[in-house]
Amino acid sequence: MTSTTEPVHRPEPLAAEAGAALGRAVAHLKAAQEPGAWWKGELETNVTMDAEDLLLREFLGIRTAQETEEAARWIRSQQRPDGTWANFYGGPGDVSTTVEAWVALRLAGDAPEEPHMAAAAKFVLAQGGVERSRVFTRIWLALFGLWSWDELPNMPPELIFLPSWFPLNVYDWACWARQTVVPLTVVATLRPVRPLPFGIDELRTGRRLRAKARPWTWPGAFHYLDKALHTYAKLPVKPLRGLAMRQAAEWILARQEADGSWGGIQPPWVYSLLALHLLGYPFEHPAMRAGLTGLDGFVIREHTGQGWVRRLEACQSPVWDTGLALTALADAGVPADDPAVLKAADWLLGEEIRQRGDWSVRRPATPPGGWAFEFANDIYPDTDDTAEVVLALRRTAHPDQPRLKDAIERAITWLLGMQSADGGWGAFDADNTRTVTTQLPFCDFGAVIDPPSADVTAHVVEMLAAEGLAGTTECRRGVAWLFGAQEEDGSWFGRWGANHVYGTGAVVPALVAAGVPAGVPAIRRAVAWLAAHQNPDGGWGEDLRSYRDRSWIGKGTSTASQTAWALLALLAAGERESSTVERGVRWLLETQRPEGGWDEPQFTGTGFPGDFYINYHLYRLVFPISALGRYVGAR
Repeated sequence: MTSTTEPVHRPEPLAAEAGAALGRAVAHLKAAQEPGAWWKGELETNVTMDAEDLLLREFLGIRTAQETEEAARWIRSQQRPDGTWANFYGGPGDVSTTVEAWVALRLAGDAPEEPHMAAAAKFVLAQGGVERSRVFTRIWLALFGLWSWDELPNMPPELIFLPSWFPLNVYDWACWARQTVVPLTVVATLRPVRPLPFGIDELRTGRRLRAKARPWTWPGAFHYLDKALHTYAKLPVKPLRGLAMRQAAEWILARQEADGSWGGIQPPWVYSLLALHLLGYPFEHPAMRAGLTGLDGFVIREHTGQGWVRRLEACQSPVWDTGLALTALADAGVPADDPAVLKAADWLLGEEIRQRGDWSVRRPATPPGGWAFEFANDIYPDTDDTAEVVLALRRTAHPDQPRLKDAIERAITWLLGMQSADGGWGAFDADNTRTVTTQLPFCDFGAVIDPPSADVTAHVVEMLAAEGLAGTTECRRGVAWLFGAQEEDGSWFGRWGANHVYGTGAVVPALVAAGVPAGVPAIRRAVAWLAAHQNPDGGWGEDLRSYRDRSWIGKGTSTASQTAWALLALLAAGERESSTVERGVRWLLETQRPEGGWDEPQFTGTGFPGDFYINYHLYRLVFPISALGRYVGAR
């Protein structure tokens, strides 16, 4: 095999240093294990979570002075010197996020003439005003009479009647989108207005919204459909509307999770609470009580130099974090029967999902199995978590081996059934690929479908290979899909992590595990791409702006998690002795904190490409452990 990077003689001191750093990191990771046996790092997003939480509580009439003060203190702390709020650390100001933060602070009593408020308003106006904010932001404004419902896209509740084979039925949406759309059809139909004692004239330009597309294009056609739906909504007699509202409510109630959430994530959660409230469900109703109580479990309160702050996690990731932590410990050489490993493995086995969910609409013959991302999300297990959990569990010495084997076999059967027709895997559904959904006027924020992606497909392929199934038709089709998805520059796009570094870091180890020789052109091109995008300091980083601006692909401040992803790919490709790997390892050693972790304020996780990003606080620890562990273990 020919290396694309300069071979060097790796001095033993570097290996020894890496081993010492690995020991510190492992100790730090073990100390972070929760008493319940799982790991869960904070899932940090942006202040829209906190702004919308205040707006929800205001609309329901339950907002308290303490909640308001603490949330407002947090929101102010996240404002940048230019007056804006961004969607990720170091990113550009975002008009919708800034609008929502501004309105939330007005709720908290901040006057529009205060310097921080005036700076925010100046930015919003420079970006085209509130008129240029996303649909979801304007829905929140409409709830309080700050925007007209007539100027928002119409989503009729009769959508719930469309059969699964008909275009634009609710199962054409990704799971996170369908859970949001169904309750929003109720909210937008009832068109409630509960006025606030202030307006938002400071954010308005008075300009008309952007021009509509031509009628023979999909956006244009949907614009005229939207006009027709607005007309229908004004008709005095709509024979199916009452039934549609009742069926939507039943659909919503049937999908509430044990912890009171919907899907374990913020958007469908808050809109489901709004819909049920507007349909007359009292706060004492079990669904409302559980929903509001459950939100408290997503709140983080901490004391800062300015006083107590309150922020809301958009989601929680204990299953994902625990699976990655177990893999990291195994990579580091921690024994398979270590007490921390066995406790975590037992907890994961208890989190296995054995019931059918929405995924079975497209795959009715596939038996249930697998894992979700959160503590409670039994209706929406996902292929990514399931693959990673299997990869972790198979490396443990759980004392009940029949139980372990049965859970893994069920997961594999489910994953094979969830393969899409093109050979790849999406995260939550199979063949969720109807792009016509993305053209709706409603869909100006976030991914609304769940097609196969390189990172998810790679994780499933890697798991199948680890289970001795590399020669199966399903695994070979997955490998073929990955070859076809490679970018011209040699990288792979990362759907759920930032971005091409993440995708490439997932695909190369999977291909090698599946038996693809490290010397094939596809892998050599990936190695060359990684080498070309190594930063001068030896690390790797990719700014999240790469999702919208290709000039950012592979470029950004070095981070611990992204450096580890690159090293995992290079080590799998046989580049252990290269100068590229040595410099990457050296970067991890030089940036490690004394207690064994790494700093990483940058966001390297992706919720919706281009719109919503995540800082997984455990990424900065588990992935460097895996990279250093494989580097040291490769000796």
